[in-house]
Amino acid sequence: MKEVRLKLGNSSYDIYIGAGLIVQIGQLLKKAGLDGKAVIITNPKVKSLYGDVIEQNLTGEGFKVIVLQIPEGEEQKSLEVAGSLYRELSTFYAERTTPIIALGGGVIGDLAGFVAATFLRGVPFIQIPTTLLAQVDSSIGGKVAVNYGRLKNKIGAFYQPRMVISDINILKTLTPEDLSDGLAEAIKYGVIWDKELFSFFESNIDRIKALDESLVEEVVFRSAKIKAEVVEKDERDFAIRNILNYGHTIGHGIEAVSEFKVQHGEAVAIGMIAAGKISHKMGILDKNELIRLESVIKQAGLPTKVPDLDAGKIIDAIKHDKKILKCKVRFILPKSIGSVFITEEVNLSLIREALID
Repeated sequence: MKEVRLKLGNSSYDIYIGAGLIVQIGQLLKKAGLDGKAVIITNPKVKSLYGDVIEQNLTGEGFKVIVLQIPEGEEQKSLEVAGSLYRELSTFYAERTTPIIALGGGVIGDLAGFVAATFLRGVPFIQIPTTLLAQVDSSIGGKVAVNYGRLKNKIGAFYQPRMVISDINILKTLTPEDLSDGLAEAIKYGVIWDKELFSFFESNIDRIKALDESLVEEVVFRSAKIKAEVVEKDERDFAIRNILNYGHTIGHGIEAVSEFKVQHGEAVAIGMIAAGKISHKMGILDKNELIRLESVIKQAGLPTKVPDLDAGKIIDAIKHDKKILKCKVRFILPKSIGSVFITEEVNLSLIREALID
């Protein structure tokens, strides 16, 4: 097992990474001083795979457990679904010391975290991410939210978990498409922060996709470590943490216009390449670096071009991005592999060119 400590004063916590960790959950919660009742929020598919094992483990450690299930899908991240979970928690007589455990991918993590942050003004929150995307990215850093209309993560909070437990054995049940989806976020860390990690993907992408245990553990560990370092510097996302949005400005626009039919990682992959094209057109990113980026994303099984969506509608959606400052859209653009910069000086014509190129 590997550990990453995210240091945020009183909100510090550990990220546990390794194989077979779901049978240690009860012990890890007890180690963190938690006991009594526990709430698991998950979806039916994940419940059928892991819910009983985790529930039995917690019950064996003396917890009184309730499992709340919501259907799969981005549309579940809503105020209406959050309201139904509040009612269930009230019926269970959940207390301010009752941990809410998010067992699932990014949708479950965002929704359960939002509920944990707001129920009784905040209860303990535990992340057990079951997708690669959630293990390397969304479970770390304390961003919790629901969508509003077609606007992704428009209503939310910063609410750090008490711990993150990433069992890499769980990833063996993912489809190749879901695994590729998570690789987009992991590749992102190589572009924004660590050129050696990017080279690691260039050399090992096929073995990672084949779920070589040691390589997958290394991907999750190195990604978590990078995200922890960035979040420690800027928890509330006013400065350097913005770089984690690389690929997301255009990516979120694509998700919204597709009505979330394009998966998050796919949209981010397209967004990363579009941002690379913008940087190249501005005379910053070298053509060879852009080719390397496109190559790795293709090898990961991810799309490189915008699907059949209206570029104008994507640009309109981008104008609602949460990173807008003084009416200007903030972009994260690569200077080279391993280094990015933040700019508000990207003109709309360049965005359109990158989308239709």
